Amino acid sequence: MSLDKSTKDEVTKKFQLHEKDTGSADVQIAILTERITEVADHLQKNPKDHNSRLALLKLVGQRRKLLDYLNATDTARYVTLIKKLGIRK
Repeated sequence: MSLDKSTKDEVTKKFQLHEKDTGSADVQIAILTERITEVADHLQKNPKDHNSRLALLKLVGQRRKLLDYLNATDTARYVTLIKKLGIRK
């Protein structure tokens, strides 16, 4: 259940900080958010898929760590990213 290349490129272009940015915290958080929504939709259809549920928890934890890092280093970027993605915190 990974993202296809076109979706990943689209998300990267939307959240990159400069032309060649593919690995900043903003981009990583946006890609993780897309994967989280995809896995959550899958779990709505398949409630007994416990392996996907574990994967979802790991993805959410990874995104949480990146959000905490971004908040500690650049709070303004953190706030704008949360508003763009519609994440509550």
